[in-house]
This record gives sequence, C-alpha cells and structure tokens, in this order.
Amino acid sequence: MNAINILWIDDEIDLLKPHILFLEKRNYKVTTCTSGSEALDVLEDTKFDIVFLDENMPGLTGLETLNEIKEKQDNLPVVMITKSEEEYIMEEAIGNKIADYLIKPVNPNQILLSLKKNLDHSRLISEKTTSNYQQEFRKIAMELAMVNTYEEWVALYQKLIYWEIQLEDIEDIGMFEILESQKVEANAQFGKFIDKNYADWFDSRYESPEMSHTLFKNKIAPQLSKDQPTLLVVIDNLRYDQFKVFEPIINNYYKKESETAFFSILPTATQYARNAIFSGLMPCEMEKLFPQYWKNDTDEGGKNLHEEDFLKAQIKRLGLSHLNYEYHKITNLKTGKKLVENFNSLKNNDLTVVVYNFVDMLSHSKTEMEVVRELASNDKAYRSLALSWFKNSPLLEMIHQAQLLGFKLILTTDHGTINVKNPSKVVGDRDTSLNLRYKTGRSLTFENKEVYHAKDPKDIHLPSITMSSSFIFAKGDFFFAYPNNYNHYVSYYRNTYQHGGVSLEEMIIPFVVFTPK
Repeated sequence: MNAINILWIDDEIDLLKPHILFLEKRNYKVTTCTSGSEALDVLEDTKFDIVFLDENMPGLTGLETLNEIKEKQDNLPVVMITKSEEEYIMEEAIGNKIADYLIKPVNPNQILLSLKKNLDHSRLISEKTTSNYQQEFRKIAMELAMVNTYEEWVALYQKLIYWEIQLEDIEDIGMFEILESQKVEANAQFGKFIDKNYADWFDSRYESPEMSHTLFKNKIAPQLSKDQPTLLVVIDNLRYDQFKVFEPIINNYYKKESETAFFSILPTATQYARNAIFSGLMPCEMEKLFPQYWKNDTDEGGKNLHEEDFLKAQIKRLGLSHLNYEYHKITNLKTGKKLVENFNSLKNNDLTVVVYNFVDMLSHSKTEMEVVRELASNDKAYRSLALSWFKNSPLLEMIHQAQLLGFKLILTTDHGTINVKNPSKVVGDRDTSLNLRYKTGRSLTFENKEVYHAKDPKDIHLPSITMSSSFIFAKGDFFFAYPNNYNHYVSYYRNTYQHGGVSLEEMIIPFVVFTPK
C-alpha cells in the first residue's frame, strides 16, 4: 500500500519532530512547511492526502491559508491545529469545511486518531459495521423463529431497517445480500402472522395494535389544544426507512418528542387506509354511514375525494368542533409552493392538516417512466431519491416555517410500499379490481401459498361489492398477474413499487411527534 502523504504547516515545525518521527515509523510520509505561502507553492506541485495546519502563523494566517487551500482543492482534508480556543476561530474553520479541529498541545495519538478518522473512516466503519451485523444476524434469526406479537414484529422490523441503512454504504456487498434474504424471510413469517391474527384485531376480546382507523382518536386528538398550533403532515406512501433518512433533516428544526409505529389496515391502499385515518372508521362503516362519500374499487370516480368531509365528521364526533382547523392536499409543486407562500396565514389554526402526495407519485412514476425505474432500481436508490426530493421540496420549507411560528409537528403516513419481484397468477371476472397487490371480486382463482384470503370481507370490516365477493392480498414481494398476456404483464410490473398487500414495508408505518427547537 502506498504511504499516506501528509503536508504539515507550522512556523515552529522543528518542535514537532517527535510527532513526525512517530508518523514516519507508521509508514506515513510527512512534508513540512513553515508558512502558508510556502505551503501553497508546494501544493501546486505535489498531491497530498491530508493537511495539518497551524492557525497562528506570521504572514498568511492559518484561516487565510485554509481559504486559499479550499479555493484550489476543495476536497483536500485540512486539520486545523491551534492554541486558541476562541469561538470565532472555530466557527470560521468549521464554516470552511475543516476535517478536524485540534487544540495544542497535541500528542501523537491525537494526530493518529485524526488521520484514521479522516482517511480510514470508510474502511473502519465498513469493517466494524460488518462485524456488528454478523453478530446481530444470529440474534435476528433467533428472533424470527420466535416472534409472536405485533409489538415484537414492530421491534424486529425497526431492527432490520436500522441494519439496512447501516449496511447500505459498506464495501462488503455479501453482507447486504444476507440482510436482504433476512427481510424476505421476515416477510414470509409476517404473512403467516397476519393470516393468523389480523381478523382478531377487530374483536374486542383480543389485544390489537394502533391502526389506521384508531390513529386520529388515540394518537392525534390528544396532541391538539388551543395553546399551541399543530401541523399534521400525512406523506402518502411513506415507508419507515424513508422516514428514518428524512429524520436528520427534520432535526435541524425540531426535537423528536415521541416515535411510535402503527399498522395500516388492509388493503394498504390510499382509498382504504387514508380514508380510515380521516374518518376514524373502517371501510364497511364508511360505506354504511357515508354512502355519498364512499366508493368501492369498481365504482366510477375518484376514491379519496372526501378526506376533508370525513375529517370534519370525525372532529365533530370526538367533540373537537371548538378547534379551528384547515385541510390541504398537495399533489404538485405549484400547490406546494403556494401553501408555503401563504403559510403565515395558518398560524391562528389549532390544527393544519397537509396531505402530501409526492412519494406516492414517485412510486407510480417508477412503474410508468423508464428513467425513474433506473433511478430507483432498489430500496437504497428509492430512499436516496425520496431524500433528494425532501431536501428540495416545499414540504421542508413548510416544516421550517412551522418551526419559526411555534407549531407542534406530527408526521405520519397512510401506508408504505414494497418492491415487487415475483408474480402470482390470479383469475377473476371482468368486475375484479385492478390493484396488483390486492383483488376483490367474485370467483377469484389464485395460487393459495402467497395469498391472504378474506373469504368474507365483513370479517376484516371491508365492504362487499357483491354477495359472493372476497378479498385476496399478495404477501411479501409477490404481485398478481393474469394468465392472459402473462409474460408482458410480468416484465412490465416486476421491480416496481406497489402497495395494497401484506408486508412489513406496507403495514408497519411511523407516527412521530416533534416540538420546535
């Protein structure tokens, strides 16, 4: 391996001879300069891996030298070394993207640690992460064999997400593939768990998790008051792993007060799950109590056009009509920017609800647009694309404005999504619903192994289109395909993001409360 090439700039460089000998014994090559101007000349002719820079020098100061170096070689790591602990020097140095900041007197081990941190950081993190996951792999495998409650499934899924994000940048692709296989196995077990337990969650004799239709009453309503305005953001189709990469950005403006997971109802689709959140009702109850608003899969017209009406009815039913509230749905950049421009007018509301449809549009465009399929070819890329959008979106501006106005922030979603890879054949009549992850209709014929079958929709509080209708839900990463034109259908939809079925990614979703910094 080639020696690491270090440039050390200090007007008292002779006093640092012991440090330099210490580094040279460890195969580091050290070039020394006694002034900033000399160092800038040397940098013209020689490539260095890192620079150690004294802050207090005659002639060009350390900060001036730092500015000159960064103008010429912005990516060259520079470690500032100073006697001074004055705050403005630290701020100037940090503002100029220094790699590290050391206070004199420094000892050789501090220098070595700084080198490791800046030059070996990726390798050391990769090795340590791989080692830690290898140990954790065995624990997860044991937990998978024993997990038996919805609380345990939440904990296990959150653990898988944690390791997925930790492993996504390591050099050992094999470790990531092992994690992927654990996720597939987890979803297979989760499908069996839902088969066995989901219908019981609607029976008061059994313990049930927080679900879409109970979320507003049990989780959102207790947060509302006249003392502090609340911004409730429902990002359509937001997966738990996407929230975890959004979180550090939100932390610039807000402190997390609480984070809990809840379960989307089935089907994990907007017209069911999001309407359930805003109505506080299951779909069969919506159909019965609000026939003017509810539409079944086979009915003509938009399926989620009445969220605001459902919300109004629920607020009245919960005795919260004294609260001032507004509902906004953002479906494009223009309406997002307009709401940001007028956000100050919302400060007198007790509750402002914003439904943001971007992530849903992203998953749909991945199916329909080849360029998006390329950009979001797997979960890592999908997270990255969603994060890039979030950093540059009107939603982030909205969150910042809410923080400045003292709003409490609640962030949640209606359901997640999964990258589908395996087709499952299904046959139905012409009135069968079109979704790839669930079907409802009469006389459904399907491959039973990968399907959760609700023979009587009333058992899981879903409406029946006809007397003999049933529901089927694809498990794991399966998607339904008709035998007619099968190969074309499969090649078009394989490796696209879909929702409506049974998977950890679709059903276990975040509910997070933040307070402004």
